[in-house]
Amino acid sequence: MDLEKHPQKPVAPAEPHAGIRASDADRDRIADILREALALGRLDAEEHSERIDAVYRAKTMGELEPLVKDLPATSTTARPAAAHIYGPDSETGPAESMVAIFSSSTRKGRWRVGRRTNAFALFGSIEIDLTEAIFAQRTTVINATAIFGSIEVRVPENVSLRGGGTGVFGNFEVSTLEGTDAEAPVVVVNGYSVFGSIEAKPKRGKFIADLNRRLRKHLGH
Repeated sequence: MDLEKHPQKPVAPAEPHAGIRASDADRDRIADILREALALGRLDAEEHSERIDAVYRAKTMGELEPLVKDLPATSTTARPAAAHIYGPDSETGPAESMVAIFSSSTRKGRWRVGRRTNAFALFGSIEIDLTEAIFAQRTTVINATAIFGSIEVRVPENVSLRGGGTGVFGNFEVSTLEGTDAEAPVVVVNGYSVFGSIEAKPKRGKFIADLNRRLRKHLGH
């Protein structure tokens, strides 16, 4: 073969970070870009919903970046995710646990929310009320499992609520919510129910007022 007449095409190098595992902060950054694109009319509501679902299913940076490849850079990309207000979104550290076996467990009022909470209800009920809670980090993840039991999560109306799960002869429902404040907390509820019920939704009339001032005061900034 005459290589001069038939030069080989160079192989495009793979993105060096495409296989890197995505963090919660990476997912939030992409979600913020999509939210701004929706507000500016670059995405319609259906497109935004589909991409947001893909964001929180993504495991690697290579899965995340195509979701915003056709969108221009925005001010959101250059703005840190309120790290100075919340502190770092550390992926390590112990998780809080709530267990209800033939019993009930409730967490509500003024309390400091941990980054991760594992809730398990077996022939019991769990209520997690975040409407008056203090969020020490931007992203809060609740892993819920209900077997012949129920788990209810209530959040203020001005946070972002996301998640996904499965109900087997039961119910799993997350009322997806996008906070209007870019610095609002993000609550992610994941899990599954078997002959049980898991429900997460905003509580009407409950808001985090003066979000930035309250957080700075509480964290000593």
